[in-house]
Amino acid sequence: MRVVLGSASPARLRVLRAAGLRPRVLVSDVDEDALLEELVTAPPHQVVVRLAQAKADAVVAALLAEERPDAPTDETRPDESSAVDTVVLTCDSMLLIDGVLAGKPHTAAVAAERWRSMRGRQGELLTGHCVAVLSGGEVTASAHADAGTMIRFADIDDATIDSYVATGEPLSVAGGFTLDGLGGWFIDGIDGDPSSVLGIGLPTVRALLRRVGIDVTRLWSDTATSNISAGSADAPH
Repeated sequence: MRVVLGSASPARLRVLRAAGLRPRVLVSDVDEDALLEELVTAPPHQVVVRLAQAKADAVVAALLAEERPDAPTDETRPDESSAVDTVVLTCDSMLLIDGVLAGKPHTAAVAAERWRSMRGRQGELLTGHCVAVLSGGEVTASAHADAGTMIRFADIDDATIDSYVATGEPLSVAGGFTLDGLGGWFIDGIDGDPSSVLGIGLPTVRALLRRVGIDVTRLWSDTATSNISAGSADAPH
């Protein structure tokens, strides 16, 4: 069973690799800004789930197009038969603070303003997840859910904010912060699932996989498990 991650996020890929998966990355072409405009009146939890579903739909369509007999051959793509079951994982994260959803700042000005408004406070990082299963050239099962984690932001001064924004890190991440990067210095604590803050919640994905009839251990790669076994054998006793 192959796994496809429908995201360009390095953090999501690192989380999955560390957890024993070796997914193929296939980035969706969803116009997130346009979809957000359509969802402007939707509840925040529904927004992130809908974004994840839209990404899953786009990735599934791309995979099915690859499997058509007339599809062009891509030498960089692994040799994958349509008979092989495929699990597609997609996510989308946004920060909910003061009742407003915030995505990626994109610009330094927006990132700095956001940090000045949320320092010393807390917000909820919402991550929508979608799991879709392809078999025999069609979607045979799917499930979705959201996960929320409370983030407590440090009360940092303007100079620190400006230095952080100048690194460029907060511009392209949901909410304008990271937990596993430079932004980790400015997070006083979290209440919830750390992996969800990194972009993909392992407990949430495990539950979704169970809902579609898949035990997560079936997705562990042989390479990952053998490396762990080798490391355990070398460890001092």
